[in-house]
Amino acid sequence: MTGRGAGPGGVRRALLAGILAAAAACGVPSAPATAQPGTEARIDVDRALADLAFLSADSLEGRKAGTRGNAIARDFLIREFRAAGLEPVTEGFTASFPIGDGVTGVNVIGVRRGTDRPDRFMVVTAHYDHLGVVDGQIYNGADDNASGTAGILALARYFQQHPPSNSILFVAFDAEEGGLRGARAFVNEPAMALDDIVININLDMVSRSAADELYIAGTYHYPYLAPLVSRVAESARVELLTGHDRPDLTSGDDWTRASDHGAFHDAGVPFLYFGVEDHPDYHRPTDDFENIDPDFYGRALETILDVILTLDRELDAVAAAAASARAPR
Repeated sequence: MTGRGAGPGGVRRALLAGILAAAAACGVPSAPATAQPGTEARIDVDRALADLAFLSADSLEGRKAGTRGNAIARDFLIREFRAAGLEPVTEGFTASFPIGDGVTGVNVIGVRRGTDRPDRFMVVTAHYDHLGVVDGQIYNGADDNASGTAGILALARYFQQHPPSNSILFVAFDAEEGGLRGARAFVNEPAMALDDIVININLDMVSRSAADELYIAGTYHYPYLAPLVSRVAESARVELLTGHDRPDLTSGDDWTRASDHGAFHDAGVPFLYFGVEDHPDYHRPTDDFENIDPDFYGRALETILDVILTLDRELDAVAAAAASARAPR
């Protein structure tokens, strides 16, 4: 897949091979990401790619909830949350919940305390589970959703060096596939009062787009967020589009409850959801690391960071607008 600014296929294959080798050797590459011409790189994209490669490796067997591969992914996330300086809000960074048939799901939760309003939260989320092994084939879920999971790690590392004004709760949800169960468990027993959560920012499938487009859903339901998104979109490093959130859309095109943000929406917490439109490898065993677009992924993460930074600066206004929208009329 060729994105804006992407190099020839041979260069891309060489980059991917190098990152895979680094991930296999030590789990963390030594080289930081380089900036696109005329921009500042704030996200360590090489490291995010190595995390993505690890999470979508065959050895994790698709990360299905309750499996050994899922547990390996979870242990990796706990180590990286701790290394990024996040504080636990539950014992050992984890919160367990029943799935059924004797299977237990486990969310991974950590917080970066705000410098000015530590009592007020944005919740940045991604699900780390996928479909596992089906009919002998491994569904690695590189885009869905190792990409979002590696993305929240990259964002946590950024905020380790640049603390936000408001607290940011980072949550890697389990058991999204088949019912948003980890997210629903969280909102049913939140780590803090739901009234203290101003917004959920959810990442699910953010590493490839043949059209070089990243969607941000949620502004139809929460129109006071539209001007903020529009300002970011004007200078975004990808084509940032709103949509996929109207109830009058055909089946499958309304993403309001297509991922973990749906649980927050149902609980009355505003959301912004970042994702790409379905591609030929969606929910197929071919959703592998080799098929993601490193250039697009880096620019998508930078764009998501821009939205979060803008929210952090303007959270007073966002919280006031959310409260006004909830007030009886």
